[in-house]
Amino acid sequence: MIAGQTLRTLIGRVPVLAPGQVWLAGAGPGDPAHLTLHALAGLLQADVIVYDALVDRRVLDLAPASAERVFAGKRGGKPSVEQADIAETLIALARGGKRVLRLKGGDPCVFGRGGEEMLSLAQAGIPFRVVPGLTAGLAAMALALIPATMRGVNQAIVFVTGHCGDGGEEIDWAVLARLGQPIVLYMGMRTLGTVAAALIGGGLDPATPAAAIASAATPEQRIVVSPLAQLEEAVQQAGLHPPVITVIGGIVTMRARLRALIPVAAEHMAWLDEGC
Repeated sequence: MIAGQTLRTLIGRVPVLAPGQVWLAGAGPGDPAHLTLHALAGLLQADVIVYDALVDRRVLDLAPASAERVFAGKRGGKPSVEQADIAETLIALARGGKRVLRLKGGDPCVFGRGGEEMLSLAQAGIPFRVVPGLTAGLAAMALALIPATMRGVNQAIVFVTGHCGDGGEEIDWAVLARLGQPIVLYMGMRTLGTVAAALIGGGLDPATPAAAIASAATPEQRIVVSPLAQLEEAVQQAGLHPPVITVIGGIVTMRARLRALIPVAAEHMAWLDEGC
């Protein structure tokens, strides 16, 4: 297979996904071009691919037609497969001698429950490998011309989930507001207004620049920029739908600054409007 030969050339020796083994892999955000070589190696070798809702169909299409596809998506506010059931499925498939690829959007260990699945596999004595992926937060910002860090603007960046975990733990938004560092919000569409109000109540300036990036790295990518206090309204008016990454902080202003300088080279930068 040409793809397999290319992989061997690029990484020397293709890692082996052995029967009875599970790889927990990140598919990156959307476009298959953002896959890692090891994730592609897993796709080409897997007998079964257990995939999440945010894995782009184009990524799944890279796997051989003979590979079984098992949907195990979890989406906020919608009926979802229970995490315990996903773990049991992975264990059963591995014990059945299958080469299993557990494929998640972004990175498996950034709000992807990869840690929970690692624990389940380890406790069951199932050999596994973690294949990191490009997390959606970093990719969405880069594709929107928003640098994750900028000298003179920020010294840190905070990744945070937009909803409470299953254990009911609460996020102290006032503490995050006082940090004075950019915040990258995952899974925050349903709570965007509540989060914005909590941050402003914690002392964050209502005029703080914010951006909502929907369907990053796909042809459907859309970006809305607004002061934090008006972001929820702007997102609703634009009709954005999940998945959405929200960026809050001074780094957002870089998008406008860069776009003002780009027209000179715009004909060579079509990627800005292609979501790739």
